[in-house]
Amino acid sequence: MREIDMPGKYDPQVVEAGRYDKWLEDKRFAPTGNRKARPYSIVIPPPNVTGKLHLGHAWDTTLQDMLIRQKRMQGYDTVWVPGMDHAGIATQAKVEQRLAEQGISRYDLGREKFVDQVWDWKNEYAATIKTQWGKLGLSLDYSRERFTLDDGLSDAVKKVFVTLYQKDLIYRGEYIINWDPKARTALSDIEVIYKDIEGAFYHVKYPFTDDTILNGKNYIEIATTRPETMFGDAAVAVNPKDERYQSIIGKTVKVPLVDREIPVIADEYVEMEFGTGMVKITPAHDPNDFEVGNRHNLERINTMNEDGSMNERAGKYVGMDRDDARKAIVADLEAGGWMLEVEPYTHSVGHSERTGVPVEARLSTQWFVRMKSLAEQALAMQKSDDRVNFYPPRFENTFTNWMENIHDWVISRQLWWGHQIPAWYHKETGEVYVGEEAPADIENWTQETDVLDTWFSSALWPFSTMGWPDIDAEDFKRYFPTNTLVTGYDIIFFWVARMMFQSKEFTGRRPFNNVLIHGLIRDEQGRKMSKSLGNGIDPMEVIDQYGADALRWFLANGSTPGLDVRFSYTKMDAAWNFINKIWNAARYVIMNLDDDTLAELPARDQMTLADRWILSRLNQTVENVTNNFDKFEFGEAGRALYNFIWNDFADWYIEMTKETLSGDDAAAKKAVQGVLAYILDQTLRLLHPIMPFVTEEIWLDMPMNEGSITEAAYPEKYVELQDAAAENDFQRVVDLITAVRNIRTEANAPMSTAIEILIKTDDVALQTIVEQNQDYINRFVKPKTLQIGSDLQAPKLAMTKVITGAEVIVPLEELINLDEEITRLTKELKKYQGEVKRGEGKLGNEKFVNSAPEAVVAAEREKLADWQAKAAATQQRLTELKAAQA
Repeated sequence: MREIDMPGKYDPQVVEAGRYDKWLEDKRFAPTGNRKARPYSIVIPPPNVTGKLHLGHAWDTTLQDMLIRQKRMQGYDTVWVPGMDHAGIATQAKVEQRLAEQGISRYDLGREKFVDQVWDWKNEYAATIKTQWGKLGLSLDYSRERFTLDDGLSDAVKKVFVTLYQKDLIYRGEYIINWDPKARTALSDIEVIYKDIEGAFYHVKYPFTDDTILNGKNYIEIATTRPETMFGDAAVAVNPKDERYQSIIGKTVKVPLVDREIPVIADEYVEMEFGTGMVKITPAHDPNDFEVGNRHNLERINTMNEDGSMNERAGKYVGMDRDDARKAIVADLEAGGWMLEVEPYTHSVGHSERTGVPVEARLSTQWFVRMKSLAEQALAMQKSDDRVNFYPPRFENTFTNWMENIHDWVISRQLWWGHQIPAWYHKETGEVYVGEEAPADIENWTQETDVLDTWFSSALWPFSTMGWPDIDAEDFKRYFPTNTLVTGYDIIFFWVARMMFQSKEFTGRRPFNNVLIHGLIRDEQGRKMSKSLGNGIDPMEVIDQYGADALRWFLANGSTPGLDVRFSYTKMDAAWNFINKIWNAARYVIMNLDDDTLAELPARDQMTLADRWILSRLNQTVENVTNNFDKFEFGEAGRALYNFIWNDFADWYIEMTKETLSGDDAAAKKAVQGVLAYILDQTLRLLHPIMPFVTEEIWLDMPMNEGSITEAAYPEKYVELQDAAAENDFQRVVDLITAVRNIRTEANAPMSTAIEILIKTDDVALQTIVEQNQDYINRFVKPKTLQIGSDLQAPKLAMTKVITGAEVIVPLEELINLDEEITRLTKELKKYQGEVKRGEGKLGNEKFVNSAPEAVVAAEREKLADWQAKAAATQQRLTELKAAQA
């Protein structure tokens, strides 16, 4: 055996140390520049610079890296563009929190100095994220790294904003929007998370201002969950078809606690069956009331400040926080006799996704995108040849439903961190100017202080990162549209849909050919990972313990498109064990190669049955893995790899080479060395996209390899290596060996004990296989004698196993317990009879026989015949044993 520098145990820390830096130094991740090669591009979903990467990022980016590494090996001209998102409100909230701990607010610093603080934060966390990318082994082309606030992307944002404004698709208006009183900014609908909270319905008297009596009372009853908004009431509404209230339409009532009259109006918005059928209308604090107010020309009375405190329109409650004001108002209503009932009520309340506080519906002047035509354009694209293909396809319904029911998009945010809206207001005339450049006489203008929603810039990511709006940019012409987007199902609304309609509007094309939607990573109990539960897992800590390749294997092997995955350390242990199995198999192979061994196959006539079998199995594995990668079924690809490496290669083929490698037949040894080197070489290539570090380490330890596996050609299926006959024949040898091993185990007969073996069969082919592979059988089952024939009789005390076409008999007079053997065979017979019944039922089903493919029906008939033969042989042996027992 050769001496090699491979320890007997896989150590990920040693294997991975310095490897990534070497790849970067050698520029392994840059495009080839080969214009004859097909391009393949991915843009990374840019992580927010709000903190460190989590397991979801690790999953997302691992899948992308697997795709780009495989395509690179397949000869594509690949590029994977890295980058990060400024994440407006989220990042600003983090920096404000850090400053608050020092007793400083952003207003103390002013806009310019505060933004400098945010840039410092960005630089700090961007460096952390890049370090984490390196630990994961991501093959990103850092020469193309982008940031959503860099100059090029900012130019793209301004171009899009100005163009949409000029097409009247961006407008400024006063509307009810979602308002975050902690961050003091507008939110879009999808930035609002709804949570059930315990509240109450407050039933309050609104007295008539004249002597009107309704149902014997001089007031009407209004139920509200938000009494603090009463001071913004502009009317009470009833349904015009509600016969109960025809007499009071046009009357006026008084708002409790303030001396203000409001009319009773009729509007079909009111549901007659809900509550009393009368609702208060507060146009400045409810989106539905806003629309009612517009129809009836009602006053819009805003009663709250930006921070959620009450303003001067709230009378004596001015300055109070909204929650404190509610308590005080309820107390005053009760003391003044206005309160009729307080009814406990659980209701769904919108909360800010970023700050967690309850959202206010607030009247505000904001910038909006008109969505109707953009949505229609994107929906039409999905009916064309330029459609985006969703994996799994069901998620296209999510996209379609949202686009068909879309509202105008509020894009302005009252923040300081982000793309400042390119609009200016004339100081004297109030004229609005929108342009990519500031007005020439800038001293006469004031720029809009609001910034754009962070999704506005990230919606342009697939093409802005490629150089757009310069349509002659080399990357834009070469790599756009991109090939595959990988992202979670939780941001289809936020990001995927917006990239699709913006790309169609500004490039005329889809942004990517495919979008692979994955699920969420949950804990072992299936719970979403969160700070409150304390169940979050730091992927970097997992890598420190198990290595990046083990984490990547877990993430790849547990990946089914669209479904969640559960993390557990038990699964990580299994991942490490698998890599250790690969390591030890590779170590054995490399130790048994000569310095001049090549990963080349011997002539066909020099191959053993085991050689032809393992090559055929490898060929099938190459096809399975490649096909499943193409379908993004990475879990299925992983299972094919695992079964081939662990079962076929390590447990069977390697074991069968040991006698040859230790023998004196030089030609046979050279042949098996070539096969071993070839199998290991091809297996490492198949594994590399998933396990880049360990495959590179082993690759470089092989005597024939130079350079990096990152640039090695990906395996292909070769028809000449496919050998169904070899697979069938070898499987029969495996079945025989397994049957004898199982008998040894059940009879407690150790491998050191030679045993007699009888194989009762009239299958001539099986006899030939056994005779030609006697060496394997001798090595694996250690027979004292081996007889094969059709007329063999099992002795009274023996253990038997039925395999396809034969009965394996091991006389064990001194070891066997006759009663136990009869019990065991009875159980086996019951199992075989159950399979026979299942098969007969299936083939007795005319619908199945007539509609299933012919090959499927034929396979079922073969299986039924096999089970029938096994049942018959087992029944016969049982009869013999019971007769011997009598």
